[in-house]
Amino acid sequence: MKKIILTLSAILITIASFSQSDKKARAILDEVSAKTKTYKTIRIEFTYKMVNTAQKINESYKGVLMSKGDKYKLSFSGQEVISDGKTVWTFVKDANEVQVNEVSKDDDSFTPTNLLNTYNENYKAKVIEDKAGQSVIELTPVQKKNFNKVKVTIEKTKKMVSSLSIFDKNGSVYTYQVGKFETDLPFTDNTFVFKAADHPGVEVIDMR
Repeated sequence: MKKIILTLSAILITIASFSQSDKKARAILDEVSAKTKTYKTIRIEFTYKMVNTAQKINESYKGVLMSKGDKYKLSFSGQEVISDGKTVWTFVKDANEVQVNEVSKDDDSFTPTNLLNTYNENYKAKVIEDKAGQSVIELTPVQKKNFNKVKVTIEKTKKMVSSLSIFDKNGSVYTYQVGKFETDLPFTDNTFVFKAADHPGVEVIDMR
């Protein structure tokens, strides 16, 4: 679940050009990618919803994602996932516990650079809806994933993702609706480092 959240949160801020795509979808995604690359930092407030009709699950919460290059901080549902590009800290507030891992080297790991460099080969993209102000693009993974498809809604004028829905193989639909979108804020590198001193008594579980 955490990996899905990270991957999709990445897609909220970085969309690359996709191979094996129809020309219109590729042109739209190229524009979003080019626009995103001009930002030094990004801060997004989003609403997450998870629905599974068969299991009678309907939940939602709000979150915040901040990024600077391959550094990021994701806050959601009582958790914080922080990375300086080399280390990932997953902090659970209620338990006052943080798990420390190295950033994964595999192609599916979440960093903005990985997304821009590898996702262009891993998805087919096509436009399934096109209106005056919005385009909806469906992404289908070329190789097997935990999900069947992703639908991305793009605001044409702003050249940004406004919502994204992932359709899991177990029947769940995860939707991310972008609220406030800010760019080029003065984040320091310390923003993307977990500081144990700020959390007295925190239990540190080092998995490196």
